[in-house]
Amino acid sequence: MGWQSRTRTLQVFDTELSADTVEWCPLPQWSHVLACGTYQLQKGDEKQTAENCSAPSRIGRLYLFQCNPQPSFIPPLTETQRVDTPAILDLKWCHVPISDRPVLGMATASGQIQLYKLVEPQQGTCVLENELSTELGPDRLALSLDWSTGRGESSDVRVVSSDSSGSLTALSLGEAGLTAVCQWKAHDFEAWISAFSYWDTQIVYSGGDDCKLKGWDLRMSPSSPTFTSKRHTMGVCSIHSNPHREHILATGSYDENVLLWDGRSMKQPLSETAVGGGVWRLKWHPSQEHLLLAACMHNDFHILHCQKAMEGQDAPCPVLASYILHNSLAYGADWSRLPLSNSSPPSPQEPPQTVGLTESAGHLRIQYESPTASFDTSLEDDSGRYIPDRCPLPEKSSVPGPLSSSARDSQSLSCLMASCSFYDHMMHVWRWDWSPEEKQTPFEPTSSS
Repeated sequence: MGWQSRTRTLQVFDTELSADTVEWCPLPQWSHVLACGTYQLQKGDEKQTAENCSAPSRIGRLYLFQCNPQPSFIPPLTETQRVDTPAILDLKWCHVPISDRPVLGMATASGQIQLYKLVEPQQGTCVLENELSTELGPDRLALSLDWSTGRGESSDVRVVSSDSSGSLTALSLGEAGLTAVCQWKAHDFEAWISAFSYWDTQIVYSGGDDCKLKGWDLRMSPSSPTFTSKRHTMGVCSIHSNPHREHILATGSYDENVLLWDGRSMKQPLSETAVGGGVWRLKWHPSQEHLLLAACMHNDFHILHCQKAMEGQDAPCPVLASYILHNSLAYGADWSRLPLSNSSPPSPQEPPQTVGLTESAGHLRIQYESPTASFDTSLEDDSGRYIPDRCPLPEKSSVPGPLSSSARDSQSLSCLMASCSFYDHMMHVWRWDWSPEEKQTPFEPTSSS
């Protein structure tokens, strides 16, 4: 049986400041809630001299939305709150309620981990309240955070964060608040990413601008990692533990590759997939263990099918779908847990987009900098040619049929997504539909409305 895949835009939102992170609430009762974080570098007055020039300030804004994805409601998002904050580098919802409420963690350019509690001041309306914050240390930016609760287990809730000094901090959330358990120097330069193993939450992974991927056991002295991998050839900026399949780990790097690993054997990855762009964020699907969403900086957003790689077949992961309608660096992306009807509503912006990549019609000179602007590496030579060369994506013809045992009995899969891009300060809400081909007839285009 052949399978047909398509993506379509439902709504576009201008975040005004550069957008770099989006997160749907994972708790069933609040799965209609979406948070978006922004980051803006404000440079000093050009007339200032070097002696009295102050350090550039970094400002941000936290947006909160509620979503109604039903076809009769267009657009699906309603903004319920915006809060001016320090620049935001990462957002993550705790996967379990804390004191019966959803909690959002935020990593900021002021070197803080801030926690916000979701409350309902009026029936049907949600807002975030600042609950507490913890300083990671002076003169550093908090670059990432992860909760230990990825499999929905509420015992011993902890947070791990990485920062611009190359350090990691493990924090425990208890009655006394968010308390640092340990902090250690993990990388020579920026530690872009930190993440728990969701199956053994004493294990932490980290990636840095020193091109190293490392593992740490919190039961042991953090003076030495459990492993160090130099398999990535540029900075490691994304790590996500698979919450459905034990030992499976996905990592991404500025080197434009997504690697899948078996955590029991970190000498060689299970697979390597070239996605044609630096991989800033990776997200496993909330219920389908083989689906992986990748935010690929200058090369858009892609959904990878990882079943064969996870079964030990040494081959790149096929691309099921690509979302190509952002016009700037693709940083934030997340799956929604909201159920969607099988019927696909027409897009208010444009006709459905069939799966595939197209070359950009315009030319955008990109400085490959991560949102922190703490380093500045040009991606193009003097003639405007991209460096390194654009890598072709894996062939889509190798895509298997059914997703997994939970999808074999269904006729289609429909997912709601959110993504954001940096310099054009845009957030998109879109849907992806994956269905069996009907007598090899492709989907008919739907006129925009």
